[in-house]
Amino acid sequence: MLQANVGSSIAADAREAGKEAARSAAVKGAPLAFVYSSCDYDQSKLLEGAAEILPDAALVGCTSYTGVLTPSGFVTGPKGYVAIMAFRDDDITLGIAGEAKKGDARETGRRVARAAMATAKKDVPPAYFYMIAAPGEEESYLKGVEDVIGRVPFFGGSAADNSVEGTWKLLFGKDAECKAFSEGLILVFFYTKKAVGTCYTGEYAETRTAGIITKVEDKRRLVEIDGEPSLKKYASWRGLDPENLKGLNLLGETICHPLGVKDRLGDLIAIRHPMVGNEDYSMNIGSDIAQGTAVLLMEGNAESLIASTGTALRKVDERLGSKPGAYLLVHCGGRRGGIGDRMAEAYREIKTAAGDVPFIGVFTFGEYGYEDWGANTCGGLMLSFAGFEK
Repeated sequence: MLQANVGSSIAADAREAGKEAARSAAVKGAPLAFVYSSCDYDQSKLLEGAAEILPDAALVGCTSYTGVLTPSGFVTGPKGYVAIMAFRDDDITLGIAGEAKKGDARETGRRVARAAMATAKKDVPPAYFYMIAAPGEEESYLKGVEDVIGRVPFFGGSAADNSVEGTWKLLFGKDAECKAFSEGLILVFFYTKKAVGTCYTGEYAETRTAGIITKVEDKRRLVEIDGEPSLKKYASWRGLDPENLKGLNLLGETICHPLGVKDRLGDLIAIRHPMVGNEDYSMNIGSDIAQGTAVLLMEGNAESLIASTGTALRKVDERLGSKPGAYLLVHCGGRRGGIGDRMAEAYREIKTAAGDVPFIGVFTFGEYGYEDWGANTCGGLMLSFAGFEK
């Protein structure tokens, strides 16, 4: 039977925060604990504090944008914040590995996947897996993992900071060694016959406005849509002045009006977040894009972003098909920004759907998942919610 507890802290001292959150989350003999924290902390000291209380647990996690979600509410603080969920299920064998990037991202993915299998003492793919990566090369890390294990259902998200400055960290503590690194990969492989239910969605409305990507550079620089400079094309769709979308102005303006790309069967619209408007009227996108594919204008608002959290969690329960024992909620940091000071409403949506089931939520700069057994996908401005069978 699954056992999970959640604890949190807003203590100013990183080590004490780690200890306080771990103490509330403690599950005897738990082999795994998810850790999500403020980028303001000294992450190594935070992990050392948590490891002191949870000596048997591998600590895996990342920094989270502006706060974390727990059963007691949205947790944030002026000096820092951390949430920890200790996790134990004797019917699950875990393979856990993580390392800073060495060489290219795809080869790093292969190495970490092999290491995760080795720690589980397995030579076969897991039933499903959780992934944390640094923003920027998520698709390449994933390809490396799938080079080793093939297409296995997954969920997860990318590390975040509070201002898109690159101060994010991936957090990994195992066998008394605590690491925090800004580029790399962490994997948790789950070997089990027990069910997991997932929902990967943007929950944006699809408009009838669309175009063809006609020029891309370096995978994430959208140069042209329909042969026109992409920033000008996007601005024309919205009735905006492209000059006002340059720089990071674009990031905030597109939270409720992002772009989307459909998978081959239309089961999933993966959201593509335009983040930076360049002087040449190209746009930097938060995920990989491909020339010759259609891109859709999507739309939403604060109310739909809030309501989507409860909707997604109820879908997790439907797909799980059994009693849940814990939830792991990966929520886009950009959506969090769009919700603004109404996070209490989003928390209530989640708490109403979750009831007494423990959950932990992190706000990320990239989200991963799949829908209806389609391809594993990385996107932005999305929700990647997972529920574990009790």
